[in-house]
Amino acid sequence: MRKAFARTLLGLAAKDDRILLLTADLGFMVWEAFVEKYPKRFFNVGVAEQNMIALATGLAESGFFPFTYSIATFAALRPYEFIRNGPIHHHLPVRVVGVGQGHEYGNAGPTHHGLEDVGVMRVQPGITIIAPADAEQVCTAVNATYDMPGPIYYRLGKNDSIAVPGLNGRFTLARAEVLREGDALLWVTMGSVTVEVAKAADLLARNGIPSTVLVVASLNPGPEAELADFAKRFPLVITVEAHYTVGGLGSLVSEVVAENGIGCRVIRRGISSMLSGVSGDQNYYDSLFGLTAQSLVELANQEL
Repeated sequence: MRKAFARTLLGLAAKDDRILLLTADLGFMVWEAFVEKYPKRFFNVGVAEQNMIALATGLAESGFFPFTYSIATFAALRPYEFIRNGPIHHHLPVRVVGVGQGHEYGNAGPTHHGLEDVGVMRVQPGITIIAPADAEQVCTAVNATYDMPGPIYYRLGKNDSIAVPGLNGRFTLARAEVLREGDALLWVTMGSVTVEVAKAADLLARNGIPSTVLVVASLNPGPEAELADFAKRFPLVITVEAHYTVGGLGSLVSEVVAENGIGCRVIRRGISSMLSGVSGDQNYYDSLFGLTAQSLVELANQEL
C-alpha cells in the first residue's frame, strides 16, 4: 500500500500546493518521485518523530496539509503526546501515516510491530482513523479525506500487491463496505488481513456455509449504526484484525453490540498476546495467531 499511497499523494500535490511531506529518515524507494518533483515541500527530520509532529503542527496552523510518514509504531506511539496536545487538541490538519499492520515488519522484531496503533488513536475522539484493506482502497480513501479539517491517522500495509476481490477500492467515511453476503455468520475485518477473510468466506461457501463480510476502513468515525444493523441479523460475529484484540476493531464491534443490547456472540480474532524470545516473518506470526484463511475456516466451523 505504501507505493499506492505515494502515487496518490504525488497526484494530489500537483493540484494542491498545501500538501507537504515529512519523514523520520524513512521512505527510501517510496518517496523519490515526490522529492524530485517537490524538493521544497519535503522534509526529512531524521530519527526525531516528536519533532516531526511538532513541526507538522506548526505547518498545519500556517495553512498547510502536512503528511508525516513512518513505521506505525514510530508514527503513532513515539510522538503520541505530541499528536494529542498538538493537532488533536487544536483541531489541526496533520496527517499521521503509519506503515506496517500487525507483524508485517516480521523479523525486525516487536519494536516494529504495529499491534496497538488503532487502539491508542481510538481513545482520542478528535482524530479520524482510516485503515484501508488494499492499495486501491488507499487511493480512494486518501483522495476522499486528505483535505478534511482536523487530524487523520492513516494505517497502511506494506504490501502493494494485495487486492481484495470485489472491494474495487470502495470507501466512504463512517461506512462499512459489504464484500459478500450470506446468512450463516458475519465477518467484520479491517486492513490487509481482509484478503484472508475473503478466502475463508469462499472456502466456507463451497461447503454450504454462506457468510457476510464487512470491511471497515473508517474506524473513527466508525460505522456504528451499520454494524448494529448487521449484527442483529446474525447469531455469530467474528472480527478479524492484524492488531491486538483489545482496543481495535474487535473492541469497536463489541462496544456496538453491548450498547445496543444485541443478542449475538462476538468472537475476536487478532493478536492475543505479546511474544518474547521468538522471531519470524509475517507468515509465521499470522499462522501462530490464526490469521490465515484456513485458521479462520476452522474457527468458524468450531463456533457455529
